[in-house]
Parts: sequence; structure tokens; C-alpha cells
Amino acid sequence: MGYAYLLLPLAIYVLVILIPVIYAAWISLFDWDGVSAGKWVGLHNYAQAFHDPAVRQALIHSIVLVFFYSIIPVAIGLILTGIIARHPLRAVGMWRTILFLPQVLSVVVVGVSWRWILKQDGPFNQLLRAVGLGRWTKVWLGDFTWALPTEGALGTWMLSGLCMVLLLAGAQSIDTELYDAANVDGAGVIREFLTVTVPGLRNQIVVALVLTFAVSLNNFSLIWVTTQGGPGQETQVASTLIYSRAFIVSAVGDASALAIMLGVLMMVIAYGFTRLSERA
Repeated sequence: MGYAYLLLPLAIYVLVILIPVIYAAWISLFDWDGVSAGKWVGLHNYAQAFHDPAVRQALIHSIVLVFFYSIIPVAIGLILTGIIARHPLRAVGMWRTILFLPQVLSVVVVGVSWRWILKQDGPFNQLLRAVGLGRWTKVWLGDFTWALPTEGALGTWMLSGLCMVLLLAGAQSIDTELYDAANVDGAGVIREFLTVTVPGLRNQIVVALVLTFAVSLNNFSLIWVTTQGGPGQETQVASTLIYSRAFIVSAVGDASALAIMLGVLMMVIAYGFTRLSERA
């Protein structure tokens, strides 16, 4: 009976994750529309992906979103953690809850809400007109220049609270004597932050980077709800391209190859961050 409980998580992992991944890898070796009999093409789908301009464009957009979804939120989380850990704010629990709130809201609700807020006659443009910045108004999610940065800004808003909560949890384990020693050495606020807080949060920073990198590379729901990859292909990312190829164009084999490549890329990045953390 005891062995059954030990094997249950492994069985769930195999059924829910491993077998679907193996099946997707098998499908990626076929030219298949999801209905008729597939035609064996070997690694052709993978080779084609490397020469496909749409794939390159989607990957470039995903890399751009990494900056908004990962780098900026981790930086904001670090700064907020440095402030709160050493100089507790009033009602810090309330602010922490407000910043973390986007994580508990449905992505569909968030996407629909922001699509309404950012439309031509939405509250954001009305606010710009009210403060005399009417020339800056635009359909933010429908503008060919601003659609991708706007999606990035939404990602920053969603993930900054998550990073702050992760880093605040780690800050509680930093020995306060290290701060006292830094003060004795004459360290100012910035030096104290760089020499005590940041090194003390090394592992939490790695976790935050891995999580946010995964979200940025695998971001589908928010983009699909707000723009569906548009206008044109300006917000098309790897995950939306995979969905489009599989369920709209019916190129299931091609989509499976892209999904496997994206999964491998995410594992390589996660492994790289882990190794970097171990060497630091």
C-alpha cells in the first residue's frame, strides 16, 4: 500500500505530461491535418521551422516580451523588496495584496478588461484627453507600433506582484546582522541593497526569472484574448502561432514541431539559470 502512494505521483506525471509530450513528438514527424491519415516527413517540419519567417517573427516578439514579462518585473520586485524589507510601509499587507491581485484574477477577465480600458474611447484615452495629452490617444492594442509594447506593459503589471511576493518571502530569511555589519562599514542604502539584499535573494531571483521566462515564452491566453496575434502579425508569439497552425490552419504536425522546439528552449533556459545560480 505504501509503494502505491509513492508511485501515484510518478503515474500521474507519466499520464499527464510524459505520454502527451512523446505523442506530440511523434506527431511532429508527420504532415497531418488532424483528420485524414498523416504522411511521414521525418524532421522536415523542424527544418521548415528554422526557415519560416513567421516563426522567426514570433520568436523575436517572444524575446521582446521577455524584457517586459521577466526583466522589468524582477527588477521592480527587487526594488520593492529592498524598500519593504528594511523600511516597512504602513498597511504593507494591503499593498502586497493589491500588487499580487492580477495573479488570482482570470486571464480572460484581465484581457477583456484591458481591451475595454485601452480602446479608442476607453478610460485610458479619456484620461489622456483630460490632462491635455489628447494627441497621444490611439487604439493601443490595435496600433501596429504600440500593440506589442502594450502587451508587454500588461505583462509587467501582471507579474511584478508575483516577483515581489517571492522575493519578500526570501528577504525574511536574510540575517539582519548582515545589514548591521553593512551599516557599521558605512554602507548607504544602495550599497546595502547591492551587497546584502541582492546576494541574499539569489535563489529567489533565479526562481522568479525561471517562472517569468516560462510565462513570457508560453504566453497565450492574454494575447489571444486581447489581440489574437494582431494587428496583422505584430503580437504573434510562439504560443499563438502554435495554436493558429494547429487549430486554424490545421497543420498539426507543423504545430507539434514548434511546440516541441519551444519546450526544449524553455528547458534549456531553466537549466541555464539553475546552473548559473549554483555557480554564483
